[in-house]
Amino acid sequence: MDIGKFFAELKRRNVYKVAVAYAVVAWLLIQIATQLFPVFEIPNWAARLVVLLLAIGFPVALVIAWAFELTPEGIKRSEDVDLARPHSRGGAWIYIALIGAAISLGLFMLGRYTAPKPPSGDGVSDKSIAVLPFQNFSADKENAFFADGVQDDILTSLAKIKDLKVISRSSVMQFRDTAAHNLREIGKLLGVANILEGSVRRVADRIVLNVQLIDARNDRHIWANRYDRTLADSLGLQGELATEIADALRATLTPEEKERVERKPTNNPRAYELYLQAQQYQFNPDTFLQDYLTAEKLYEQAITLDPNFALAHARLATTRARIFHFYEPTEAWKKRARSEAELALRLQPNLGEGHHALGLCYYWFERDYENALREFSIAQSLLPNDSGIPWHIAAIKRRQGKWSETVAAYRKILDVDPQNANIVRDLLYAYCAVRDWPNARAAAERLIAIAPDSLNAKAQIGYVEFWEKGSTARMKSELAKIAPGKDPDGAITSFRVDVALIERDPNAADAALKASPLDNFSYFNAVDTPRSFFAGQIALLRGDNETARREFTHARDIFEARLKEAPDVAERHAFLGLACAFLGEKERAIAEGQRGVELRPESVDALDGAILNAVLAMIYARTGENARALTLLQHLMATPGSVDSADYSITLQDLRLRWEWDPLRNEPGFQQLLAQYSR
Repeated sequence: MDIGKFFAELKRRNVYKVAVAYAVVAWLLIQIATQLFPVFEIPNWAARLVVLLLAIGFPVALVIAWAFELTPEGIKRSEDVDLARPHSRGGAWIYIALIGAAISLGLFMLGRYTAPKPPSGDGVSDKSIAVLPFQNFSADKENAFFADGVQDDILTSLAKIKDLKVISRSSVMQFRDTAAHNLREIGKLLGVANILEGSVRRVADRIVLNVQLIDARNDRHIWANRYDRTLADSLGLQGELATEIADALRATLTPEEKERVERKPTNNPRAYELYLQAQQYQFNPDTFLQDYLTAEKLYEQAITLDPNFALAHARLATTRARIFHFYEPTEAWKKRARSEAELALRLQPNLGEGHHALGLCYYWFERDYENALREFSIAQSLLPNDSGIPWHIAAIKRRQGKWSETVAAYRKILDVDPQNANIVRDLLYAYCAVRDWPNARAAAERLIAIAPDSLNAKAQIGYVEFWEKGSTARMKSELAKIAPGKDPDGAITSFRVDVALIERDPNAADAALKASPLDNFSYFNAVDTPRSFFAGQIALLRGDNETARREFTHARDIFEARLKEAPDVAERHAFLGLACAFLGEKERAIAEGQRGVELRPESVDALDGAILNAVLAMIYARTGENARALTLLQHLMATPGSVDSADYSITLQDLRLRWEWDPLRNEPGFQQLLAQYSR
């Protein structure tokens, strides 16, 4: 066979032209199928079928081109064509091929560079990332806070990039020991495609940071780098790293995002170090007053060194706002928090943390939901991956009595922040508020699985079992797991005393109270509970009225002094009224309880308003106002919100078992109420 004649024959029969034209048209059809089929929701198998048919058709087209030829008289067999008779082959096919190639290339570039990158087959975005806790390789183990702080700053910088999905700090901290999980497992648990891990070694004023970005789905290294710098030179490192990671993940940064990400928080190394230390206290899963006070002191020291440290001012504002909201709602904390939030925004108007802090001031100090939501909206635009902002938006929906929206909002946050114990805890509270015990139990189990050492988680799972079944078994089993002496703010002592009082065991309650050296305990909202209040309850349960009067008189005087510090705080009126009720001071007890409800009605705050009505119902019950107590209890049992881990909680099991409701025990209306909700 003459090879030269064979290729000449291929050329004469236009086989080359057909091959080129077919390839161009086939590529065009493939681009159309892969780019446009998803838009019209055509199944993926259809695009694969197009590719398969085109592949099969290619050799068929070449055979046809060999056997037949297009002439001016039409399609003829190649053997029948008059070779001596010239016929126009023209150049139109060249232009058609070029046009087809141009269209194909255009579609390819459009899909490659402008269309959003589709998620992987498991539904996880390719631009999702979790920043795991960095390992501390410093000889001084006290520098562990520094490693955590560097990790948190990198995470916070990444969270400012809208094109990324970034898992929050709360969700990643449990993976400090990655040896217990492989990266693929962590990626699945967090719902991310990529994981950043690293290590920090600090010697004097030098730090060495090693980081690597890994595709968790196939354990493939995407990017890695090593940084060896002085502490002063490392102050802008988190922004530099965030930009490099975003580039590696092909995430788009707007100019505004780039400016915010790369901005140095401070130029003072010591101020930055104090700031990192403060964050470790502020963001603990179990954050008690003593932690907040420590964080406040550290932030103040950082600001003293750098008065223009806007981020530290914002964090200090948030810390003080939390102290006001959860522990000491005094005018002093309110003013100090707001001044820091406003100063942070004067120093840096586009600081997301500053707008978040100011929103908390509107929300917690004034119940000004409109302005709070406005500030939260601004903060969310600046910190699109910060789950704390939608968390507080959901909390406002709860205050507005939008319970179904509240539950949906918390569940949505958990879709992108699945291991955040704080969000799970508030979802648990929402389920308890609406007395949805099966979902509350599931949320409590999830909470303790995420945070097995959390004291709050242990208490809450015990209370859920009590509210659902009337059993204290889980309460006692969880208490048995807590080491003696571990009692931040006296919360565990309060838990132990409460369990014993539910069981009507004054001796066990007395033993738990005497085991603590504290004078004040975290039990009631917005004010510490003095030791004498519990002592009075124990004495009253024993029938020792003389001791009960002495102890409750002391407790009343303490509540009265606390009220003078914050005369507009509804809870302080309510709990002063409750102490008076146990003393038998009927008129004052009712007046104080009603004043609490007037200051915080359910129409303004569906959560705390219901709690204050619950306290008032107990005041009525303890002062002989049985009819008024029953009317209020009928309302509260039909209304979400009045459920709390304290004696005034309104659930079927609280009413059925707690001794505080004994004055109503023989009332027909009370028995009917219990029967109604026992069905």
